Amino acid sequence: MTKHNAISLKQLRALVAINENGTLAAAAIVLNLTPPAISIQLRLLEQNLGVKLVERGNDGKTALTASGEEVLRTAYTINANLNICFDRIKSLSSGKTGYLALGVTSTGKYFAPQLVSTFQSLFPDIEVGLKIGNRGEIISLISEGTVDLAITGRPPRISEVVAEILGVHPHIIIAPYGHPLATGCDVLPEDLLNQTFLTRERGSGTRILMERHMDRIGEGRPYHTVEMGTNETIKQAVIANLGIAFISAHTVASELTDGRLVQIRADGVPITRHWFLIHRRDIELSPVAEKFHEFIVAEDGRFLPDVPN
Repeated sequence: MTKHNAISLKQLRALVAINENGTLAAAAIVLNLTPPAISIQLRLLEQNLGVKLVERGNDGKTALTASGEEVLRTAYTINANLNICFDRIKSLSSGKTGYLALGVTSTGKYFAPQLVSTFQSLFPDIEVGLKIGNRGEIISLISEGTVDLAITGRPPRISEVVAEILGVHPHIIIAPYGHPLATGCDVLPEDLLNQTFLTRERGSGTRILMERHMDRIGEGRPYHTVEMGTNETIKQAVIANLGIAFISAHTVASELTDGRLVQIRADGVPITRHWFLIHRRDIELSPVAEKFHEFIVAEDGRFLPDVPN
């Protein structure tokens, strides 16, 4: 009667050593065991499988039976798979392989995919899950521990989160080419307050910054806004002359370069903030997260889009 569950690595390694060294005595030396101990392991393996695995001659030399050859092939396969497992564990421990959950505020989607692509070209065995959302959503993901790291334009002011500056983050006012306020000179607050501002939903970091700026220059005077769901929609609406917008300069770098959009010059604008990398203080970063942290800090903001003056 076979006892598959009783087969051990020690028994299989004894069989491998016997085959490779020719005698039980030689196998015992290689495995740093006594010949009786090797004999016991072989006997247990044969009993567990219910077949004879090794024939021993009068001179002490051994030869595997057909069943022994079959078990030997399996033993080599197991050993090879264990070596692969050990290598993978080593890679996981060193941060060379694994999974990273990265959160990015929606404004950062204009550079985050290229940033991830560059990282994965250096570490092809690391899979990166990219989660895009507004500031409130990304902060929630960090708080819940759903993402390992997050890139945001304004970190939460709570002690549970560690924030590290990645680079400057300018915010500007944009208009379509030929707009009356796109004169290249500073416009008056009164002129801005008479415009329609196309803006993101409440909870957006860009909207919060815009409202603070407009309340300051207008001293609380109301102004007209139209809410739109994405930066892409806002850009296209501004190009179509439906209004102007206060927006991250990194979201409109290409449109400014090709002239479809222009900056409105005004006192206090651009407003320069920063991009931050954040994570929870009470959760130790995994080796993979540490590797990404090292990578993005070393980039020193070079991954951010160039914004024309």
